[in-house]
Amino acid sequence: MVTDTERRLRADAARNAERILRTARAAFADLGPDAPLEEIARRADVRIRTLYNHFPNKADLVRAALDQSIREDLAPAAERALADDDPLHGLLSLIEAAMGLAARELNTLAAARNAGTLTAEVYTPFYESLTLLARRAQDAGLLRADLAADDLPRIMAMLTSTLWTMDPGTDGWRRYLALVFEGLTPAAANPLPSPVTLLKQQRTGDWSL
Repeated sequence: MVTDTERRLRADAARNAERILRTARAAFADLGPDAPLEEIARRADVRIRTLYNHFPNKADLVRAALDQSIREDLAPAAERALADDDPLHGLLSLIEAAMGLAARELNTLAAARNAGTLTAEVYTPFYESLTLLARRAQDAGLLRADLAADDLPRIMAMLTSTLWTMDPGTDGWRRYLALVFEGLTPAAANPLPSPVTLLKQQRTGDWSL
């Protein structure tokens, strides 16, 4: 039987972990992907031992911070996009949500890549939703018919690569999303070269940086 004291301790621990993750994301944004754990603990107002109790190493912390961001921002956006009666609008809104997250969390993504935790499973639910929306839009005649599933990760990689050329926190990526998206409409559907098979990125899931 769990006592009231044990419940309070567990609740306190959960709040500490939540605060550490949010603080880590802010610290990466401010200081870059190499932000030291000691500084993150200081900003979160916890002892470094408390941080390590929750996240034994930086890789665990970075992955949990990234998962928190995806859970709070991208997963709900995917649900809304899949429920949209207009699959093309849903597709665009989901890409916008992913780009917004990448722009905000660029240094967290870089930290995850550096730590080796930016694995395929991070992106799989997003790309499954993206592929489903693209197929629905193609079936409705709203998206060029020759767009292949393997094109979507490459399109996202092209778009996210623009983030490194802009000041942090800006939404200049919207210009390039508009340019790319215009090329995906049936009116712009001049014949494309044959698609090629995914290689490194297909194995690693590292599409963002």
